[in-house]
Amino acid sequence: MQVKTKAIVISSLKFQEKSLIVKCFTQSHGLKSYFVRDAFSGRKSNQKIAYFQPLTILEIEAVHKNKGTLENFKEIKIGTPFHSIHSDIYKSTIVMFISEMLHHSIHEEEKNEHLFTFLETALHWLDNHDEIANFHLILLLETTKYLGFYPDISDMDMPFFEMTEGIFTPFHAISSLTEHETNLFKKLIGLKFENDQKTFHVIERQLVLRILIDYYSFHLDGFKKPKSLDILKEVFS
Repeated sequence: MQVKTKAIVISSLKFQEKSLIVKCFTQSHGLKSYFVRDAFSGRKSNQKIAYFQPLTILEIEAVHKNKGTLENFKEIKIGTPFHSIHSDIYKSTIVMFISEMLHHSIHEEEKNEHLFTFLETALHWLDNHDEIANFHLILLLETTKYLGFYPDISDMDMPFFEMTEGIFTPFHAISSLTEHETNLFKKLIGLKFENDQKTFHVIERQLVLRILIDYYSFHLDGFKKPKSLDILKEVFS
């Protein structure tokens, strides 16, 4: 089956000496993995590898056999040339972290066009703005809408957030946030990308990030804490 679609690069893994296995979240078919032969050989190898940096938006033509094996690209080009994401240390660190979170969060080989559009729009925003300290927090929370476990905010006046059910409650349980943590989480729920990025202090931001990672862990089987988390903390400390 020949497919023409946009795709967001989630991860790339070197295979043997010259090749890559590239995981993409495609607009038309959800998560797909592709084999790129000779990515590290030839005069255009640097150009090839540049296509597969984390969260690069591509336009691809590919052959999908849909047999659970690696698929193959026929043609690749950059769909959205980023101006700052891969050259700014803060943005590139955020992108590395988010791509790893998505790698552990998106498992379905099925179309989720709303999630694709959200991620594409968010990456455009990141590329064009400089005040980005809360970007990853907002994106991770908003992504839960498309993964099926966004918090139930109907009782947000309650003092505790219970993580396993994703609800606000009047009583503190083992799997609940403290009242202070709940207040920070409520503050995050009210944020949009364009809000003041100084909403949280550094320590608060790290605490909110830990809450989000724990929340993902509660709701996604086999979720792993990203290895890039420590780098993110270092850059934004």
